[in-house]
Amino acid sequence: MALLEILDIAKEYHMGTQVLRALDGVTLAIERNEYVAITGSSGSGKSTMLTILGCLDKPSEGDYILNGKDVSLMNPDELAEIRNREIGFIFQSFNLLPRATALANVMQPLIYNGTPLKQRKARASEALRHVGLGERMDHLPNQLSGGQRQRVAIARALVTKPSILLADEPTGNLDSRTTIEIMKLFDELHAENQTIIIVTHEPEIAAHCRRIVRMEDGRIAEDRMNARVAAGGAAHAAQEPRQVQP
Repeated sequence: MALLEILDIAKEYHMGTQVLRALDGVTLAIERNEYVAITGSSGSGKSTMLTILGCLDKPSEGDYILNGKDVSLMNPDELAEIRNREIGFIFQSFNLLPRATALANVMQPLIYNGTPLKQRKARASEALRHVGLGERMDHLPNQLSGGQRQRVAIARALVTKPSILLADEPTGNLDSRTTIEIMKLFDELHAENQTIIIVTHEPEIAAHCRRIVRMEDGRIAEDRMNARVAAGGAAHAAQEPRQVQP
């Protein structure tokens, strides 16, 4: 069974008398431990896809099965529980609490699910060490570089041991050197069998992923495996096409 599967998903937004169909009959399955990029230009549907996959919104039509559960039928409270348990979010703008330390920021998801304080501290400390910030636990976000703040955000996403890491333009606010460091961390997490989905408009970021799904006009225009050079992990041109929607 796939980790997640969306079946003939559509999403419509009503703006006065106009109806915008942001997703138009999308079907997609992602297996455990996959490393997937969802790409496309502005207006292609990739951001709407992120909100559906992340259980931040519900489809207008179709089904979404996540870890064996049909989340398209869930109410808001059930969706919030699924988000906290199954999905680790990583955003372009980091979304850290400015007056909380790195440790306190990483502990936040564990507060929501009722983890006792001692366990929260232990798991958050472990997550920060995992991303190379064991010496920065007591620092506030404004005392950290952009790359370090994104590492805190990644640690926060990992702390609940989610089924999926869902990253929205995770290097959009970083310089090129720091982008390389963060993508190396994603590569390492995938090597540890973490399922990762990255939503990006940047080909250089998508090139790190083993599978690239390109959106266009609310549909999947291309779904291909990305063959990579073993030494150094650089992508090269050989592609194995998958069947896509007509």
